[in-house]
Amino acid sequence: MTLQVIASQDEFDSLVRTWQSCSRIALDTEFHREKSYFARLALLQIADPNGVHLIDPTKVDIGVLASLYESTTFVLHASQQDLEVLYRATGRVPQTVIDTQLIAGFIGHSTPSLSNLVQAIIGVSLPKGDRLTDWFARPLTDDQMKYAASDVEYLLHLAEHLEAELKSRNRLEWAHEACAELSTKRYEPIAPIDAWMRLKDVKTLNGQARAAAQALCAWREERAQRDDLPPRIVLSDLAVLAVAQRRPSRTEDLVNVRGADPRSMKGKIGAEIIEVIRNAPEDPIPYPATDFDENDRKLRPAITLSTAWISELGRREKIDPTLLATKADVVAFLRGVPSRLDSGWRRDVVGQDLADLLAGRAALNFDGLGRLKLLTVDPPL
Repeated sequence: MTLQVIASQDEFDSLVRTWQSCSRIALDTEFHREKSYFARLALLQIADPNGVHLIDPTKVDIGVLASLYESTTFVLHASQQDLEVLYRATGRVPQTVIDTQLIAGFIGHSTPSLSNLVQAIIGVSLPKGDRLTDWFARPLTDDQMKYAASDVEYLLHLAEHLEAELKSRNRLEWAHEACAELSTKRYEPIAPIDAWMRLKDVKTLNGQARAAAQALCAWREERAQRDDLPPRIVLSDLAVLAVAQRRPSRTEDLVNVRGADPRSMKGKIGAEIIEVIRNAPEDPIPYPATDFDENDRKLRPAITLSTAWISELGRREKIDPTLLATKADVVAFLRGVPSRLDSGWRRDVVGQDLADLLAGRAALNFDGLGRLKLLTVDPPL
């Protein structure tokens, strides 16, 4: 493996022109976000057939990389955060992505780490890195560069192996369809009005308390994005829940709120919180159709039955069950709203079975060995 460190714009621009003739390149990122709202890109690793390149984004504008997004396939592993970082740095994401963690799930690997997958398929042990390393430190140490390079060194080879196995099982199209969804996901920051859906234990609140929590989450998210701070630094989840339950009318009442900094509660932040509570609506925003409200108990038996069959299908077909359907997919399907189970390979593998179960055309039974089997019911129940 050749390893090249890129720390000038001219070098990077020249490389990008070279990659225009590559059908595929492998990519990974190193970033920090513990002290900021937005991930701060510290290093970009790209492998091509000639070797590995470590690009220093503190010296190089990587925006020109977007010129490859329509023509080149990008191979990544566990790509969600990397694509979010790319979106932030370049304004969009590649049109065609192959995620080796994702496609490995179609041959029975359940969200495998890169090191485990490379060891299992290629037979190479990757170097262990320090997860707390400072990727903004310069110069990078030899160990840092070796670890960073290993994140992309085998990705192209790994993707070839996985795709060959998928093709032999007639699942390559399924895997590519799942990867295509990655390019259509939302990578821009969450809309503040939707931030409450990430609040743990928000479902324990009802009525005005939930409406207040929703308003507080929207305010917190907007402030966090504006000041590039983690939302928890603006106001902790515990404090959001406590304030929402109490709905105080004076800043003095905020000083003893659990999870809040008493000093900040006396200042501008405290005044803003009181204003948010004062203007919060009485009625909460309803849950999305794909989310399961704990108050909606009538769906629980159907969800339990559906997820049991999905787990059995995953075991039988050696596919990660989370690729077949998520809980949100199941809830949407049961509620009759658009779902990924309505079309494509998921409809053929999962959706039709669930439709038959719901319509009484099929039933689940045990086969005597502790496994579920689907039986056709004629006439329907």
